[in-house]
Amino acid sequence: MTTTATDAPPRVSWALVPAAGVAASAVLLFGLDLTIAGYVTLGLSLALALPRRALFNDLVLIGLGLVIISTISVAADISYGNMLLMGAVLALAVLVPYLIDRFGYRTHTIRFPVNTGRRWTRLERWYLVVVVLLGWAILPTYFIGSGAYQNWPAIHEPDELARLFVGVNVVGIWDELFFICVVFTLLRRHFPLWQANLLQAVIFVSFLWELGYRSWGPLLTIPFALLQGWIFSRVKSLSYVVSVHLLFDLVVFLVLVHAHNPEWLPIFLY
Repeated sequence: MTTTATDAPPRVSWALVPAAGVAASAVLLFGLDLTIAGYVTLGLSLALALPRRALFNDLVLIGLGLVIISTISVAADISYGNMLLMGAVLALAVLVPYLIDRFGYRTHTIRFPVNTGRRWTRLERWYLVVVVLLGWAILPTYFIGSGAYQNWPAIHEPDELARLFVGVNVVGIWDELFFICVVFTLLRRHFPLWQANLLQAVIFVSFLWELGYRSWGPLLTIPFALLQGWIFSRVKSLSYVVSVHLLFDLVVFLVLVHAHNPEWLPIFLY
């Protein structure tokens, strides 16, 4: 019997093996750029899940999203053509699992809770401020100190700045739509919070690695991914986790601009 997010037992079950295999396939596809090995691992993982039909169905949805994403490079590229291509592919990676879940399986597990009617608490509002301050303190050291900013194209002209700003924010929103509302939500049907959160974080961080968060970037992206999953499990609000992400990405954008143009935005200590 499939467990739900509320009655999932706090133990490690056999079902974790195929789910971990799906997460490992993301590492191969995006982190290590081993496409064939990633597809084979994904296929074997889905085969292992077959005895549990509900788990199999949900892992198929996650796998479909991963395969769709893997058809393109998600390395940072803000050329007009690539932005259109990447936007279309990432949109399909969310839309296809949603449509199958909604109209194929008819479970409607994947939802995008924007207008929840719940007011953010004082602590939640203050956390938004903390996110900006932490980004301001940490991100320059990471991007400039590690040289990771070079994984993003040099930006000097107004249209380049605009495209980078749009790209960073669109990908930030998509991250929450796919990794939280699709991957994390589907995994929570079968696993306790800590297991589902670790699995989504592995997939999330693998994608971010290919995007450009390399060197010691996972030391930042792993805690961020885990926090986003935990926060969503508490607040049940896509609007809130997107707000957190976009504020963090605003600092990312400013740091990238500063790193490529050191005389601009002298607001960082690094």
